[in-house]
Amino acid sequence: MSSSAENDPTVTVTERSKDKHEDGDKEQGGGGGGFIEKVKDFIHDIGEKIEEAVGFGKPTADVCGIHIPHISLHRADLVVDVLIKNPNPVPIPLVDIDYLIDSDGRKLVSGLIPDAGTIHAHGQETVKIPVSLVFDDIKSTYKDIQPGSIIPYLVRVVLLVDVPIIGRIKIPIQKDGEIPVPYKPDVDVEKIKFHHFSFEETTATLHLKLENKNDFDLGLNLLEYEMWLGDDSIASAELTQTAKIEKQGITRMQGKGTGYTIKGKIDVDTPFGNMKLPISKEGGTTRIKKDDDDDDDDDN
Repeated sequence: MSSSAENDPTVTVTERSKDKHEDGDKEQGGGGGGFIEKVKDFIHDIGEKIEEAVGFGKPTADVCGIHIPHISLHRADLVVDVLIKNPNPVPIPLVDIDYLIDSDGRKLVSGLIPDAGTIHAHGQETVKIPVSLVFDDIKSTYKDIQPGSIIPYLVRVVLLVDVPIIGRIKIPIQKDGEIPVPYKPDVDVEKIKFHHFSFEETTATLHLKLENKNDFDLGLNLLEYEMWLGDDSIASAELTQTAKIEKQGITRMQGKGTGYTIKGKIDVDTPFGNMKLPISKEGGTTRIKKDDDDDDDDDN
């Protein structure tokens, strides 16, 4: 019987088939590397090779700059420059831009810009995001933010782009910085020294005091003012004398004119850009002098 079993090919074939089946079960079941895993690896490799051959990939973005083209007592206009690079051989649409500016975790402003344009194939574009901060809204919402202070901010931007083959993806980016909440400088007329007084013409020298209550320096470029005596405007002048008014500091200037009420504006440079700020003083008191009066204060 044993010899006939050894010579029977049917038994041999059945045993080999069983061995192969068992081997396949071991490959599929136990430790990875089975048929299904090999198919997955094959598809993954083919996908990567197709992506490499066609040249599709995820775009990149970065905040390359933040500018403050306008700032006043009431608001600050910011422009956030976002540089987007497209490595693909076809243009990709920039579907949406979602932005948020906060300060110490508190939202200052947010918004959405739809249909923001197209990034050229194998190219790069600088997308400009305009943002306005209204200081009255910020100060009314957060009582601890006072005029004259400098507050930190964080710009968070999320770009939604539509990439062929890959699909829609989100690109989050952010950048921090500082922005001032300006305070109007105080102006006062310390004294008026008359040189000539008549019905036709009156000339005098005004000794002006400007006080900077901001936490940043002001580089004075221009001072324009007009003087009133009661309801009558009696004089106006423009000074291009430059001066530096240090933060929480005072500077003194001299100008021609006469009067009791003064209103005008100053043009100043700051670490955050150029500003034009109003100045005013109503009902102020000052000393009035004549040319022949002796006073040590003339050196001011």
